[in-house]
Amino acid sequence: MFPNQRPRRLRSHPQLRRMVRETVLTTSDLIYPLFAVPGEGFAKEVRSMPGVFQLSIDKIVEEAKEVYDLGIPAILLFGIPADKDTEATGAWHDHGIVQKAATAVKQAVPDLIVIADTCLCEYTSHGHCGYLEVGDLSGRVLNDPTLELLKKTAVSQAQAGADIIAPSGMMDGFVQAIRAGLDAAGFEDTPIMSYAAKYASAYYGPFRDAADSAPQFGDRRTYQMDPGNAREAIKEIELDIAEGADMLMVKPALAYMDIIWRVKEATNLPVAAYNVSGEYSMIKAAALNDWIDEQRVVLETLTGFKRAGADMILTYHAKDAARWLSA
Repeated sequence: MFPNQRPRRLRSHPQLRRMVRETVLTTSDLIYPLFAVPGEGFAKEVRSMPGVFQLSIDKIVEEAKEVYDLGIPAILLFGIPADKDTEATGAWHDHGIVQKAATAVKQAVPDLIVIADTCLCEYTSHGHCGYLEVGDLSGRVLNDPTLELLKKTAVSQAQAGADIIAPSGMMDGFVQAIRAGLDAAGFEDTPIMSYAAKYASAYYGPFRDAADSAPQFGDRRTYQMDPGNAREAIKEIELDIAEGADMLMVKPALAYMDIIWRVKEATNLPVAAYNVSGEYSMIKAAALNDWIDEQRVVLETLTGFKRAGADMILTYHAKDAARWLSA
């Protein structure tokens, strides 16, 4: 041991620990996901995600106001349409649920950033993220025809008021197609937050309850990444950067902190980490059983994402975390 080096000297007082803290989590780091459904005055708690609700647009607006008052700078909108079809019509229709929610939120809270999830799985009758070959039950999505639907969806979301487009379908070339569509429609200044490294993860289970988006057959492994691959994540982000992505996302976050670190080291673009539904639900279940201190575990987990390199954290804990951070 070096006789003059005693790290504990800097841990002896709360204020001293605060002064030398290397990673500081703030409310500005947080993004809150919301699930919009048709109707009015509707709020239904998601069975597998305590504290998370499917909300009608009037309730979404109420949540948006609360989120803004807490100092959280952005929300991410998912939509659950009344009807689904093979064309994912609800995703790109001018009167789609995300489009209507985005417009309502921007009218009520103009300074809150609205991010639109740009994917098709919530809107297709089969639950996959695009066009399928007729009769193919493997879940293999046809890439190029799906790009046209994603382009239409992104443009309609921007027209409705979305500040950021967040494509999550993991189609090859989806950033380039969406960028071209936005630019042609006059939305050159609308940024794209790409789900650049999105893994075929078991952690998504509760989300599929919330968004009613479970595949009716097959799975999404033909287009989402294999959990064992790290170098592939760098390949994906390099492609998305070349196609015009402005921000990059790693999803999930908890089991992929090494990927967050690799992505941050490989690029100078802002990096987002998605603290997904399964990660949220595990903490909630343990806290409800008094097995853990929820506040400490949540804040430690979110700080870990930031320490790994995340500039932004999408999390269902956002409102609670904002309250705890301001206390």
